[in-house]
Amino acid sequence: MSQDNLLPDYIFESSWEVCNKVGGIYTVLSTRAKTLQDALPDRVIFIGPDFWQDKANPLFVEDKRLWADWRRAAAKEALSIRIGRWQIPGHPVVVLVDFQPFYAQKNDIYGSLWNDFQVDSLHAYGDYDEASMFSYAAGRVVESYYHHFLDETKHVVYQAHEWMTGLGALYIHKHVPAIATIFTTHATTIGRSIAGNGKPLYDYLFAYNGNQMADELNVQSKHSIERQTAHHVDCFTTVSDVTARECLELLDKQPDVVLPNGFEMDFVPKGVTFVNRRRKARRRILDVANALMGASLGDETLIISTSGRYEWKNKGIDVYLEALVRTLHDDRLQRPVLALVEVPAWQAGPRRDLQERIKSSSFNTQTALPNPFITHDLHEPGSDMVTQTLLRCGVTNRESSRVKIMFVPCYLDGADGIFNLHYYDLLLGLDLTVYPSYYEPWGYTPLESVAFKVPCITTTLAGFGLWANETKAEAVSKHKRGAKTEMAVNGRIEGGTPCYLDRDGVEVILRSDYNYDEVADRIRDEIIGFSELSPKEVEVARKAAAAMAEKAQWKHFIKYYYEAYDVALRRAAARNQ
Repeated sequence: MSQDNLLPDYIFESSWEVCNKVGGIYTVLSTRAKTLQDALPDRVIFIGPDFWQDKANPLFVEDKRLWADWRRAAAKEALSIRIGRWQIPGHPVVVLVDFQPFYAQKNDIYGSLWNDFQVDSLHAYGDYDEASMFSYAAGRVVESYYHHFLDETKHVVYQAHEWMTGLGALYIHKHVPAIATIFTTHATTIGRSIAGNGKPLYDYLFAYNGNQMADELNVQSKHSIERQTAHHVDCFTTVSDVTARECLELLDKQPDVVLPNGFEMDFVPKGVTFVNRRRKARRRILDVANALMGASLGDETLIISTSGRYEWKNKGIDVYLEALVRTLHDDRLQRPVLALVEVPAWQAGPRRDLQERIKSSSFNTQTALPNPFITHDLHEPGSDMVTQTLLRCGVTNRESSRVKIMFVPCYLDGADGIFNLHYYDLLLGLDLTVYPSYYEPWGYTPLESVAFKVPCITTTLAGFGLWANETKAEAVSKHKRGAKTEMAVNGRIEGGTPCYLDRDGVEVILRSDYNYDEVADRIRDEIIGFSELSPKEVEVARKAAAAMAEKAQWKHFIKYYYEAYDVALRRAAARNQ
């Protein structure tokens, strides 16, 4: 952070994922909160949607004494809010707002949005209305707070995340011009839609017209609010260089600042606790697999996984499974492999036959359950891509198979009925993760993996992958300048399968629009190479992964946010002269 930067006195952040754990933005906000809370105690205020009025929200504790006078004043302004603390490190202040009452004003709100900023809401459908009403309500909440507590002597920043909060940023921009506005897109609507619809994104990015593609892909309204917000706020930001290029081509706007996503190591257990929880996680994973498959997998098993949203191509689930199938019959594999696919699907609850077998201490390990590759029932297994791919490829998980695949189609929230462990607790038990993303603006899953000392494979199309490559290149440059360090040398480049994970902890595979087969082969070879590592080399790889994660902590990345605050505050000041 430069000493010349303008610093905010108050920061408001609005997101659909405040106290609402549905995706990667939740991780961005929740892991960064403590860093900002330490710098601005109780002057970093998060605004989120209130879905939990009739039941307890485990992530939120209401404090009716906090700003009670303002809450009563807000009620007179037709704002139904709850104020409390987010149950994460730092325990920042959160305002949850009920946005349902604003549906009655929807047409007037959209009309004003068109008149003021030419945002086209005519083609809205699905979640557009819900997100927009929340965003409008969040803008009204910040406006009310500002007029109740603050004035133009304070430097105030409002940061909106993703298209879902763009309307609120534009509302603030017009109605409270003293507040500096920042808009962060974590993935463009058009870029994600192009990739998700099987069109080549990267080789033809220069030729795509964002507005034209919005019409073709039927996302006109989402694209419109995203594009117009990017053009009107004081500071437009995104999360990686790969997405910055996307913004320039599809939104016709170069981001002012790139805000890479960091992590807070408070989420990672230490010492004996780490060792014990890792042992527990491995035992649980193997117990479930053995009960499901009638197998006898032991602790020598190489446990690998991919996870994230169920985006078949974008997240690289397709190429991950292809690589596993190619590994299935490869004689070079030195350890039995258990490969997890942890992606939430339309599941109908835990399998009762699996639950009963797990409870039994004397089940026959030679007898597999029906469909011995899935832990939860699905509503429509016939249309599920993972299930159908495993069946088509003849994955049987029989005892003699060196690679066994287990589909976990549920959120790991600690109460899934089979594992009953949270995602991070299960992550501790893994040996290797694979995230071969085709479309990934940043990629929290690989960063979380290395933070928990699990080496990972990712790609050059993930923002984290690009950052990891740059970080590794800087380390090599320093090494060449004379800072001699010990590097792990495994020898397999000469006599066995190449594996570089024990050197860096992260292997970044080149991925493009058209090299699917090469990516699958590289993943296969990395898995096989990792299986050849000695216990000492595995430990070196785990330490290298942790060292990479240390470089991505928020204490290193928060400076980019201060740069964005400075840009926004200066432009707001100039705008208001």
